[in-house]
Amino acid sequence: MLMNSIEQHIEVDKKILENPTTSPQQRRHIEGELHDLEEYVEHHKEEIEQGDHHDPTALELYCDQEPIRTRMSGL
Repeated sequence: MLMNSIEQHIEVDKKILENPTTSPQQRRHIEGELHDLEEYVEHHKEEIEQGDHHDPTALELYCDQEPIRTRMSGL
């Protein structure tokens, strides 16, 4: 699903986790994704406050979680 903003993506993930019929596999996936999105927000507060509310790609989330490894590999 394409999200318009990181805030929207976080809200959708929270709603999925509130749903008692969410499968255990999907719950684990969404919990991890939500964690990464919330950390991304913490690491990019200044950009978000300046108006950059884009929903980060999986690559952006990975690079945010692994900054030293991605710098060493040239990503």
